[in-house]
Amino acid sequence: MILDSEDAAKGWLGTLPEWDAAAAQRIDTLIALLREENGRQNLVAAASLDSVWQRHIVDSAQLLAFVPRETSSPWLDLGTGAGFPGLAVAALRPDLEVHLVESRTRRVEWLERAARALGLANVTVHGSRLELVETFPVRVISARAFAPLPKLLDLSARFSTEDTVWLLPKGRSAAHELAELTGWRHMFHVEQSRTDPDAGVIVGTLIGPEKRGKKGKRP
Repeated sequence: MILDSEDAAKGWLGTLPEWDAAAAQRIDTLIALLREENGRQNLVAAASLDSVWQRHIVDSAQLLAFVPRETSSPWLDLGTGAGFPGLAVAALRPDLEVHLVESRTRRVEWLERAARALGLANVTVHGSRLELVETFPVRVISARAFAPLPKLLDLSARFSTEDTVWLLPKGRSAAHELAELTGWRHMFHVEQSRTDPDAGVIVGTLIGPEKRGKKGKRP
């Protein structure tokens, strides 16, 4: 089912096991903070604020459907930007340890302020390029509009284990990027986005780089 309106998006959120009065308050606060900060820096397209529940909140929250509630931390969100999906996920699941990676100084400051305002002790903001973040194993890796799939895997595979779930909203390019991916063994597939009939989310696990022959050719 495609959630094609703000009312539909809010209604769907209400069906989530993560949704309660406290979560609703945190999300309301996040939206208010986002609207205020967007007047100072262009965190998201101004027009998207008219459908903020659909375009940003549910677009983030839909990823939780692919992560069993018993899944342990940590969750690593790459190129978090305005906080989506990572900050929204942290607001809905304050029991999860969530790491946000963002290199732009003003956005790092925003993420830190927002996490404090929301009372999210589960959030760690890494204010640097991903290449400079120390390697640690994670259970979930998410990224929205961070990098093309081959580059994303090259940069972040070191954080992945055989149990790590990858959740990559890729818009209309999801199926094409996955079909064109070479050099990696994986169990990825594309799921339909709940917020856009033409968009997809790449979901699955990464096995590792493809093995090559002695002369660098694939056997």
